[in-house]
Amino acid sequence: MAKKQTKLFVLDTNVVLHDSSCIYQFKEHDIVIPVTLLEELDAFKKGNESINFHAREFARNVDAMSGDHIFNGGVKIGTGLGKITVRLEQSFHKDLQAVFTPNKPDHQILNCAYCLAKENPRREVILISKDVNLRMKAKAVGIPAQDYKNDQVKDISSLYTGHRVVENVDEEVIHQLHSNPFEIHPEDLPQNHFVPNEYMVLRNGKHSALGLFDAEHQAITRVDKNAAYGILPKNAEQIFAVNALLNPEIQLVTITGRAGTGKTLLALAAAIERRKYYRQILMARPIVPLSNKDIGFLPGDIQSKLDPYMQPLFDNLGVIKNQYQDHDQNHTRIDQMLQEEKLVIEPLSYIRGRSLVKIFFIVDEAQNLTPHEVKTIITRAGEGTKIILTGDIYQIDHPYLDSLSNGLSYLIERMKGQKLYAHINLEKGERSKLADLASNLL
Repeated sequence: MAKKQTKLFVLDTNVVLHDSSCIYQFKEHDIVIPVTLLEELDAFKKGNESINFHAREFARNVDAMSGDHIFNGGVKIGTGLGKITVRLEQSFHKDLQAVFTPNKPDHQILNCAYCLAKENPRREVILISKDVNLRMKAKAVGIPAQDYKNDQVKDISSLYTGHRVVENVDEEVIHQLHSNPFEIHPEDLPQNHFVPNEYMVLRNGKHSALGLFDAEHQAITRVDKNAAYGILPKNAEQIFAVNALLNPEIQLVTITGRAGTGKTLLALAAAIERRKYYRQILMARPIVPLSNKDIGFLPGDIQSKLDPYMQPLFDNLGVIKNQYQDHDQNHTRIDQMLQEEKLVIEPLSYIRGRSLVKIFFIVDEAQNLTPHEVKTIITRAGEGTKIILTGDIYQIDHPYLDSLSNGLSYLIERMKGQKLYAHINLEKGERSKLADLASNLL
């Protein structure tokens, strides 16, 4: 039986900056690293961001494998894995000269893949890139191109929502849950396969109740409508979210939903409500500069550069404060917490390196994080820390992420079923009727 021909994968720089361990994910197939990729990595080696870590880590990994053969024939990556080769820069192929300028790094990487395909007509050469434009250019010249999918969610339409509606529940069961919050067992319901901390609306005609599957006691517990620092939830999903945010047994919570559903407001209100149980409240968001330009392009000092990114968080804090009169202690307490740095709102990059012990940590706009960045944040959680990630997985500003590949979607899929974790997808906008109408129609 003839041995199956392995493939040749050519990597783009953004794949390495996304996942420095990417070379171990291609099984028995061979990998080609264009020397342009290594040259581009030099610009990313210094710094404390995730991409800087990946640039340094990848360079170390390749250096450890290095030898004369890495430039000539390649070296074995590991047991059961293919070879890795560094391809030196070569003359721009005449087929590409009429269409693409040779002085762009992307075009040099494309040229590398194109020349390899011409040299290896019997092997499939595939360009792997997070850049959709480069993938389109590759396909235009007959080179198969794919996104790097090792840490992608397979199907966004089936992503866990954290709650469900259970219809045709026996009326007596609903009354029983209202009278005793710990009496219902999954076997009493038409559907009885639930994951830990899954929320549910139990219905029978006009009668309904809200419940949570408590995996520890294998029972459905009642979920009541509770306020968080004066913020009262307005629908069932918000009630579920507040319950998860205030529950000390749930140490990791993700909340998704479009703009205006109350994700950030509820998280911040719950943090202030639970403030006495934590050393500090940290609220952060990643900075994704507009048009993929560095923040240094913006005018002014560092604070004026950061203000536009942080302002939405202060706006939500203002909503909570403005429920109370200026002289009310609930209003003044928030100002006091800010002054004493018991409540800190900062860019996510400023939080890196801090000790997250007994912290209520909220990460807003988490859909703009890579899976590796999300892992880095959560693995820093110390004793007594609670982490909340909020975001809209359909509203992504990061140039190389989408609804399938962002860290928030990845986290939801991987953490489903864990007893320390709860997720809620907020579906109904509560900002205003106008905002909700625009969100649905425009």
